[in-house]
Amino acid sequence: MAERTLAILKPDCIRRNLAGKVLDNLLDAGFKIVALKMVKLTKETAGEFYAVHNERPFYNDLLVFMTETKVIPIILEKQNAVTELRKTIGATDPAEAEDGTIRKLYAENKQNNIIHASDSVENARIEISFFFSAKEIIENNTL
Repeated sequence: MAERTLAILKPDCIRRNLAGKVLDNLLDAGFKIVALKMVKLTKETAGEFYAVHNERPFYNDLLVFMTETKVIPIILEKQNAVTELRKTIGATDPAEAEDGTIRKLYAENKQNNIIHASDSVENARIEISFFFSAKEIIENNTL
C-alpha cells in the first residue's frame, strides 16, 4: 500500500520560480500528487508548525524565512513515501546533499534549502492535517 507524506515548497523556491522544476523532480521520482495548494504562513501558523524547534537557535530566523512569501504544501504518495522523499530531496545542507537531489540542484544553504519533508510517518500525518482538511484530499478511487 502506498504511503503519504508532506512536502512544502519553501519561500526561496517560490521566490526563485523553481516550483515547476521541483514538482517535475518529484513526479520523475515516482511520487503522485494527492493535494497541493499555495498558502501564506503567518508568524503564528509558522510558529505552530515548527513548534518542535522553538528551543533551537535558528527558530526565529526560520519563522522569518517561512513567512517571507507564499509556500506550497503538497501531499505526496508513493511506496515508502517518507523515506523516498527524504532521499529525493537530499541532506538539509546542500553542500552535503548527494548529486541529483533537489537540494543539491537548487538549494542555496541550510536554511534556504527549497523544500521541507516530513521526517516520519507519524509526523507526516500530523503535518498533512495541519495544512489540509479531509475535504481537500481527493482519494484515488474518486478520480
